[in-house]
Amino acid sequence: MDQLIRLLEERGPLTGKNLVRETGFDVFRAWKACHSCDQIFSRLVGRRYLRLDQKVEGYARLSPSIMREFLNYTIVGLKRHEPALQSMAQSLQQQLAAISSKKMQLAGQTVAPLIEEHPKGDLIRERAAFIIAGDVVFNMAHAEPRPEFSTGELVMGSDLDLIIVVDDLPEALITDMDRIVYREKYNLLINPASKEELDYIIKDLDKVKEQLRFDSFKAMVASKILYEGHFMGGSRSLFALIKSLLDDFAISSKIALLEEKASQDRVEAEKLLASPGNKDQDEELMSLFYTTEEKEEIF
Repeated sequence: MDQLIRLLEERGPLTGKNLVRETGFDVFRAWKACHSCDQIFSRLVGRRYLRLDQKVEGYARLSPSIMREFLNYTIVGLKRHEPALQSMAQSLQQQLAAISSKKMQLAGQTVAPLIEEHPKGDLIRERAAFIIAGDVVFNMAHAEPRPEFSTGELVMGSDLDLIIVVDDLPEALITDMDRIVYREKYNLLINPASKEELDYIIKDLDKVKEQLRFDSFKAMVASKILYEGHFMGGSRSLFALIKSLLDDFAISSKIALLEEKASQDRVEAEKLLASPGNKDQDEELMSLFYTTEEKEEIF
C-alpha cells in the first residue's frame, strides 16, 4: 500500500494500466489495493453497459469487466490530485469519443460504396438497413491492440459490429452483398493502415421477428444488439420498422431487467473481491474479476 501511495505522490494520477506497469503488481492486487485504501481516490471514465455471457448465470453481466475497467477506464490518485484527476478523466473521455467517432466513420465509409457503387444500389437502399453496434455506440471504443478472434492477428481495439437487415431482397443480391462485405472485412483486417476487425451478419426481417421473441441466448443477444444499434445506411424506413418491432416485443423492458441484475451482481462481486481474506488463487472468485469472455458474437 505504501508503495502505491509513494508512487502517486511522485508521479501524480495514473491510469490503472500505468499503475500496474509502474509497480509491477498483478492487476488484481493493484485493483484491490486501490479499493481498500482510503487515501487513494479514483475516477471512472465512460459507462457500464449490458453484455450477455452464456457462461454467467442469467446471462447478464456488465461490460467492461472489472479488470478491463480498472486498466483502461480508471484513473487513480490522491486527495490533493482532485483537479488533475478530473482533468485526466475528461481528457480520457474525449479520447474514447474520438476513437469511437473514427471507427463509426470507417464503418460508414465501408457501407457507403456498397450501396452507391452497386448496380442494384437503389434496391439495396430501399430494402436493406445497415446498423452499427458494439462499443462505438456507447463512445467506449478503445484502440488497444488485441488478437483477432479467428486468425490471432493483432487488430486495433474494439471491433466493428455491422448488422444488415433485408426485407424482400432477391437471394442473388443478398449473396452478392455478402461477398462484397466479406471482401471489405478482409481488406480492413490486412490493411496496415487500419487493422480493424469487422464482424457482420445479414438476415431478413422474418429472422429479426423470430429473434425478438427473446426465447434463447442467441435471440437475446440479437435483440440486444438491435436495441442498441444506430443507423448506418440504407433504408431509414426499414430501420424505423425494426425499432418499432423492438417496442412491440417490449425489448426495452427486458433489457432494463437484465441491466438491473447485472448492476446488482457487479456491486456484490466488487464487495466480495475487495474483502480482506480473498486471494487471487480462488479461480471461481477471480472469474468475477476477469469474466469468462470479452467478445460478443452477433446473431
